[in-house]
Amino acid sequence: MPSARRRKAAKAITSDQQSTSKIDQPKNDLNINALNKNKKRSKRSCIDNCCWLIGFICSTWWFLLFLYNAMPASFPQYVTEAITGPTPDPPGVKLRKEGLKAKHPVVFVPGIVTGGLELWEGHPCMDGLFRKRLWGGTFGEVYKRPLCWIDHMSLDNETGLDPPGVRVRPVSGLVAADYFAAGYFVWAVLIANLAHIGYEEKNMYMAAYDWRLSFQNTEVRDQTLSRMKSNVELMVATSGEKVVVIPHSMGVLYFLHFMKWVEAPAPMGGGGGSNWCDKHIKAVMNIGGPFLGLPKIVAGLFSAEARDIAVARAVAPGVLDLDIFGFQTLQHAMRMTRTWDSTMSLIPKGGDAIWGTLDWAPDADHVCVAKKIKKNDTQTTGEIGVGFDDFKSHNYGRIISFGKDVAELHSSKVVRVDFKDAVKGDNFANRSCRDVWNEYHEMGIGGIKAVADYKAFTAESVLELLQFVAPRMMKRGGAQYSYGIADNLNDKKYEHYKYWSNPLETRLPNAPEMEIFSMYGVGLPTERSYVYKSSPAGECYIPFQIDASAEGGNDQGCLRSGVYSVDGDETVPVLSAGFMCAKGWRGKTRFNPSGIKTYVKEYNHAPPATLLEGRGTQSGNHVDIMGNFALIEDIIRVAAGAKGDDLGGDQIYSDIFKWSERITLQL
Repeated sequence: MPSARRRKAAKAITSDQQSTSKIDQPKNDLNINALNKNKKRSKRSCIDNCCWLIGFICSTWWFLLFLYNAMPASFPQYVTEAITGPTPDPPGVKLRKEGLKAKHPVVFVPGIVTGGLELWEGHPCMDGLFRKRLWGGTFGEVYKRPLCWIDHMSLDNETGLDPPGVRVRPVSGLVAADYFAAGYFVWAVLIANLAHIGYEEKNMYMAAYDWRLSFQNTEVRDQTLSRMKSNVELMVATSGEKVVVIPHSMGVLYFLHFMKWVEAPAPMGGGGGSNWCDKHIKAVMNIGGPFLGLPKIVAGLFSAEARDIAVARAVAPGVLDLDIFGFQTLQHAMRMTRTWDSTMSLIPKGGDAIWGTLDWAPDADHVCVAKKIKKNDTQTTGEIGVGFDDFKSHNYGRIISFGKDVAELHSSKVVRVDFKDAVKGDNFANRSCRDVWNEYHEMGIGGIKAVADYKAFTAESVLELLQFVAPRMMKRGGAQYSYGIADNLNDKKYEHYKYWSNPLETRLPNAPEMEIFSMYGVGLPTERSYVYKSSPAGECYIPFQIDASAEGGNDQGCLRSGVYSVDGDETVPVLSAGFMCAKGWRGKTRFNPSGIKTYVKEYNHAPPATLLEGRGTQSGNHVDIMGNFALIEDIIRVAAGAKGDDLGGDQIYSDIFKWSERITLQL
């Protein structure tokens, strides 16, 4: 019996387990289904979240765009005034209220790179772009077809004119240089302010030209100088008033060339006679004029770089030299820019007498700190980090030094090996980079080493250096420009056009009633000389680079990222912009025999007060100064009839007069 009971109990337990199992099975199925649903829901929620995020961004963007287009035009000004207070009237509005009106016709002469260029004939890779801008505007073609674009923007390496099958020409009219790119003004602000006092296109003329060409070749190919002469004569004839000419940057040198060309007899010149300028020009108001050239252009021609490129190289080593999709950025830039003969007009002029020797420079005592310290200043050393006596003169005369130690040592301690007799040789095995290597591949490792062994280059030896590393470029340049100081201006050789854009090798016109202004920004670090290093190992690399690791520290604050800086407008040093009007042309000199009055007008840089101010109304930057209210007001007053003395004469913030007196020059 007990065993029977045990068997019955076991069956009952088994039966209960089976019934329990049958009851739990649906619960397990439900749990599994719930887990699967949760997994699906989590996947869907991730996708949903992304969609919602994208939708939110798009909706917000379109809503803001709608508000921007729907808001009143005065709303941004209202916001600005709410933050910064009432904004002053633009100069044109202010002077119109004073009763000023348009009087003298105005001629604008743009500088290098700021004028638009358009395609008139090209290779098949440029199909569909007839009369579309290749330079200026959106630069869309650079990204779509970079190598084709470079071929069309380059000039012939032998003639300095158009390559076969290519015609790129300057855009005409005020739109040629009012904006360099969308939203980036050049002449637009000045034009708008002149319009406030009554100017319009009939009494404003943009003397656009192909800024890539040498100055004389703009006449040979496009008759640009003749067009300028004819337009000025027409404006004077129809208005009864002389013109006010406003050149900017390299346009200053271009107009110097024009003033000699228009006087010279045909066929080399315009045949206007010796009194043409006196009859037709009231004033020449030069903005940011590199009268004596730019050290910055030396770095550009030598290694296709300047301070910004050197810093970029230091941040991302090798990136700019990479062969990405067959496009080596700096090498192609060098190949293109070395065909632009206009750049050679900017090589420093006057040699060591102007720019300094290995151990002397007129601007060597420049103080590169946020605030200048004067001997009678009561501030303590700790207030700004360094004292007055801590500063030492800079060897600015060494425009290029190979190594920071070479830049700082006295010349007697620098061992130099002359490079001019070095044997060049094409001793690179790899020829795959010849199309971008330009003339460096002809030098070989021996030639590259010889350049570095010379250690330090002044303004005079820089010319020899460029002739050594770029002989084809300098052969063309030597036929178009000169960089010395004239001993005897009566020498017949100075009648040749190659001397006309060098103010130290030519005379100003016989125009005693004309006035010349030198107007430029100050208070910004401006490139003056460079510390270089060589890297001759790789054929596809430009073998010389600015050494961005070279830093000066507090006691040599002028040296930053391999570049020594001086006072200027970030592009043109004060010495180049101001010397001629401060001394070379001041009074009756051999360069200014008729005693044309000259004025130096400096504009101390002040950055924008807020982001809403854009590029600033008190900027001294080389291009942004075109929107400087004080400069625009001075120009409008002269265009309306004022003279230089009515503007208060000179306006000086820099040491230009002190530096000019240190330059010994026969006047």
